[in-house]
Amino acid sequence: MVDTARARRLAKRIVSIVATHIQHQVKDPRLDMVTITAATVTPDLREATVFYTVYGDDDVVSAAAAGLASATGVLRSAVGHETGIKFTPTLAFKLDAVPANAHRIDELLAAARDADARVAQQAAGASYAGEADPYKAPRVADEDDPEFDGGEPAEDADDPDERAQTSGPDGTAGSHPVDGGAGRSSERVP
Repeated sequence: MVDTARARRLAKRIVSIVATHIQHQVKDPRLDMVTITAATVTPDLREATVFYTVYGDDDVVSAAAAGLASATGVLRSAVGHETGIKFTPTLAFKLDAVPANAHRIDELLAAARDADARVAQQAAGASYAGEADPYKAPRVADEDDPEFDGGEPAEDADDPDERAQTSGPDGTAGSHPVDGGAGRSSERVP
């Protein structure tokens, strides 16, 4: 029978015990910048993985890993003594990748913000390739306008439903934009 709640409680207790003993009992200068972040325990309570972070460069990280490897026996004894369980779990120390991943995500977000700023700067001086509002009302016939093709304007150009009933997307009467001008009737069905 596996009790996951007991495994979680034991993992929290292991974090507390290991962090306290690294800070107060273990006299290794390589462990000065080590922070215990989390622990996981297998459901049978036989193995524990302790996650840690180290402030410093790669040399400090490798020295901390060597210091934790040398202090594993002392720390396991402390866990067994303070928890009082029948079988003391073996301890495996693993460098926590969360801070490195968070730093990488921060770099990616900064790059995305820079790219957005460049796009916004380019868009500030840009103009539309066509008309600013392609969905505006049809133009009304004007004899003086040489670009107007002479088509019939809609009677009520401000009402989009009226425009949909009077002319389709290709300008033919009787087609409806929903059916794509497939020849269906433009009558409304309730």
